[in-house]
Amino acid sequence: MALGIRKGDLVRVMTGADRGKTGRVLSVDAARGRVRVEKVRVQKRHLKAGRRASRTGGIIEQEGYVDASNVMLIDAAGKASRVRTETQDGRRVRVYATTGERVPDPAAS
Repeated sequence: MALGIRKGDLVRVMTGADRGKTGRVLSVDAARGRVRVEKVRVQKRHLKAGRRASRTGGIIEQEGYVDASNVMLIDAAGKASRVRTETQDGRRVRVYATTGERVPDPAAS
């Protein structure tokens, strides 16, 4: 099933411990239906010195995955909105369900 969320989209977390936080989508795992959002579900990894191209050791913070059903795109007005797909000029485009406006391309924003 298509998620309707792409890398670079601005989303808001609707449920869970990080409810209300907003951020850009860093990566999408479509097979598992999960997305990684900046500054949401931050996890600490303890990295041993000398691993991964002789990096210094320490505690690294990185974002964990959140289920895609727990986030919603934010429209131009700053409100959370569902997304639907429509055909415009022979192409499938994403459209905000609340306003009917076209979702901007994440690469362009």
